[in-house]
Amino acid sequence: MLLRRAWYGLNQAFRQRIAHLGITPDQFSILRWLSEGDPQGITQRTLTDLMASDPNTITSTLARMERSGLVARAQHEQDKRANRVKPTAAGRRAFSKGRDIARGLQEGILNSLPASRCEQFLTDLEAIANVCAAATEKPAARSRRTKKKGPPTK
Repeated sequence: MLLRRAWYGLNQAFRQRIAHLGITPDQFSILRWLSEGDPQGITQRTLTDLMASDPNTITSTLARMERSGLVARAQHEQDKRANRVKPTAAGRRAFSKGRDIARGLQEGILNSLPASRCEQFLTDLEAIANVCAAATEKPAARSRRTKKKGPPTK
């Protein structure tokens, strides 16, 4: 509950601070992945995985971002079923401004801790995030391992 409360508070604080940019925290995250990823663009499937989201949510978010002029989608040059997504100039500007706001918010939040504990806190938080991400994979893997093998089917 504590992690959820911290995440929710952080998400709402960030949402309020970037509202004037015309983007949401999820759109900022997409712009971040696009800005820091392959300069030729990232496929929608890769974005779905990076965002730990579902394809329909990413598709609708990208459609809104495309209408707002933040991203451009083009057919993948090798896989005709896939689209590459790239930030537009407006998307890069929004990301840059949002990144400055995110850094300021992070600094303000970390100032609530003694300076000597900030680095360890971030290390611990990364470890927790990794364990949480791994936990999402375990139920499926566990169910495959624990299925009882029955007689072969003919």
